[in-house]
Amino acid sequence: MADPPRARRLAKRIAQIVASGLEHEVKDPRLTMVTITDAKVTGDLRDATVYYTVLGETVDTPPNTAGAAAALAGATGVLRSLVGRGTGLRFTPTLTFRCDELPDGVRRIDELLARAHDADAEVARIAAGASPAGEPDPYRAPRDAGTDDD
Repeated sequence: MADPPRARRLAKRIAQIVASGLEHEVKDPRLTMVTITDAKVTGDLRDATVYYTVLGETVDTPPNTAGAAAALAGATGVLRSLVGRGTGLRFTPTLTFRCDELPDGVRRIDELLARAHDADAEVARIAAGASPAGEPDPYRAPRDAGTDDD
């Protein structure tokens, strides 16, 4: 079993090699908007999981995750051979591609924050014209100047 720092370094190197391979070696148009976000390697350095995200062509178009997954599955052999040449390991790790869920979580949190901001703005708008019910300060009575509370 390899030490964890070595596995982390290898995972980082695999992510770089795969990203470079997608950009320069693999000529699939479905992979033009794919970004490699992370890679994880098992402790025995035999299996690597590569995480990716797919961006939409424009803001209005949804990303083609199914097409990207199929293209990555088809390019796994080429990418694995690039990883083998680039790392110089005795055994080249098998590559598994997983769609990264992080951007979806970020979008969800942004939506929740926007709704909370809108709700706060609505409360502030309602409170701006409000006045206290009854007296402005019902718990304080004016003090007489002649009485002493000793």
